Amino acid sequence: MHLMKKIQKVLIGLVTAVTVFAAGGAAAVQAASSSATASSAATASSKTKTAQQTQGLHLDVKSAIAIDEKTGQILYQQNADRSVPVASLSKLLTLYIVIQAIQDGKLSWNQMVKPSNNVCAVSQDTSLSNVPLEQGKQYSVKALYQATLIYSANGAAMALAQAVAGSQKKFVNMMRQEAKKLGINDAQIYTCNGLTNKLMKSDAYPGVSPNAENKFSAKDMALISMKLLQEYPEIVKTSSVKEMNFNTGNQQVQMKNWNWMLPGGQCSYTLLPVDGLKTGTSDAAGACFVGTTNKDGHRIITVVLGASHKNDSDPARFVQTQKLMSYIYHTYNYVTLKKGQKTATLPVYHGKQVNVKVANESAEGLWLKKGTKANNVAVKVNVKKSLLNKKGNALVAPLSNHETVGAMKFTVDGQNLETVNGTKCAVSAQTTVAVKKANIFEIAWRWVTNLF
Repeated sequence: MHLMKKIQKVLIGLVTAVTVFAAGGAAAVQAASSSATASSAATASSKTKTAQQTQGLHLDVKSAIAIDEKTGQILYQQNADRSVPVASLSKLLTLYIVIQAIQDGKLSWNQMVKPSNNVCAVSQDTSLSNVPLEQGKQYSVKALYQATLIYSANGAAMALAQAVAGSQKKFVNMMRQEAKKLGINDAQIYTCNGLTNKLMKSDAYPGVSPNAENKFSAKDMALISMKLLQEYPEIVKTSSVKEMNFNTGNQQVQMKNWNWMLPGGQCSYTLLPVDGLKTGTSDAAGACFVGTTNKDGHRIITVVLGASHKNDSDPARFVQTQKLMSYIYHTYNYVTLKKGQKTATLPVYHGKQVNVKVANESAEGLWLKKGTKANNVAVKVNVKKSLLNKKGNALVAPLSNHETVGAMKFTVDGQNLETVNGTKCAVSAQTTVAVKKANIFEIAWRWVTNLF
């Protein structure tokens, strides 16, 4: 009799479960999986100190940063968000726009450009870094590009800006727009080459101070450099040229690269195969340098802004860059996480299985402090909202095998794995098995068994 009553109670429960299912009868399943979701699907904001700040390296510069060229992982930063004058480093954004125009077919390397009279006048200023452009002469886009990158020729940069946009003002407006596309919102941009506004002569940007000068943060310059190298890696073939001649039409001008860290240069270092990227100098900016080196197949980008510049022979920016690059290689090891190496378990709503294992969809390289191994890397998964149930705490079945369900973020105790664009180091997370949707009787039975 007692057994019959219990069976009757179960049958009533089944009927009740089917009746109330639409009104939330699976709450017990959701509650049971909430703790797993909290640890695997949710992310928490952390403002812990970066590893590089706690290790005490301090550079004698206004600001600095070091990042991985491929992922943007920040390996060191010192006042990296502070906006300061950057002088000719501005030309990196100019060259990025020029190369985009070439790739889009709006410009070609062999296209000839006839500089305006004012551009020629600026290029004749011997107090500035320049190749003298002659009025009435034409120069190829490639030659102007080489002069801009190797010799930091200000008039050449203006001629390129003229070729792309038709005027210096229009090109500066393009620079501002492009910076915003890259996520740079607080830069101050007035000239294509980093000169103060008054040195542009009649091409000065209207409505601003004659002393206005481009300002970026070290993080901004790292982001621009990363995009430039990622989308146009061949740029190092030119940035690594130590010496080249420029034909003005009347004479051959010798251009010596201002980057003294190139192999054989006076600040070169055998263990650091530097191949780029750009120098910049002004009274307000001091000595600045974006350095790149590719060691053991892994490229890093360093930015130092506001180093000492006592005179033209002061090597301070290169000395500080060498310290920074050496610090990175002495502090970190590059570790590759293989595809599927990292996994997490996520709860599933209304699935034949109540959870599913997800793994990193692709291999990923991380710089980890020496002594830290791949096994020390923990993961958190940010699930796409569109794949979650109404309560936002479980994936909704059905799920296919290898379905991308969100982003898998990597964490390591004592190291903030942050990228230059403000995100955490992450790759896509995908399911390792398919999960079919449970039928109504399975769902109801689960609810009932949770009553006992």
